[in-house]
Amino acid sequence: MAKQKLKADVSTEEKIKQAARKLFTEKGFAAVKTRDIAEEAGINLALLNYYFRSKEKLFDIIMIENFDQFVQQLIPILGDESLSLDEILTQVTGSYIDMLTQNPDLPFFIMNEMRSDSTKLQFVKDKMANVRAAFIKRVEDTLLKKKISRTNMGHMMMNFMGLIIFPFVAQPIMMKVNKFNKNEFDALMEERKKLVPIWLKAIMTAQ
Repeated sequence: MAKQKLKADVSTEEKIKQAARKLFTEKGFAAVKTRDIAEEAGINLALLNYYFRSKEKLFDIIMIENFDQFVQQLIPILGDESLSLDEILTQVTGSYIDMLTQNPDLPFFIMNEMRSDSTKLQFVKDKMANVRAAFIKRVEDTLLKKKISRTNMGHMMMNFMGLIIFPFVAQPIMMKVNKFNKNEFDALMEERKKLVPIWLKAIMTAQ
């Protein structure tokens, strides 16, 4: 009986998370109400509050899980010695853009956590520091092999993150000013999967 109850509990938790992920992605954190999540999950509001207490708590859990999952995806890419720099830039860029398309509020969540010096993201930050170091090493090793002058990695990382993250941070303004709908914006992000690696290579190899 206890085992059956545990399975039911886990199933309900996952149902709530799936519903919240869907609504946060479609509407953004601010526009989603807890009753919306409860309705999407097919449960009553009291049950949602029993599991997660608040929309903020649920959002935190989902964002941390999603970011951690994303970091885990990058580790094998950067550890694969058979991949060329072009392939690494393409795969890492694609992973970032896919993750942000599915979690458009994630950059704001991370910035808020960094500003508040919260410990929520500490374990993810530690993993991300290792991923960043591995990425920089692969870039520097490739430039060294090709006898290209070492680029300033601080500028390179700022360019890399800016080219990928800024469009998502500016998404509401860009959509309003340029009169994009969500599908058109997502199509532009798909194009950037090909364009960003080309731009980054040009920046890195500029003399």
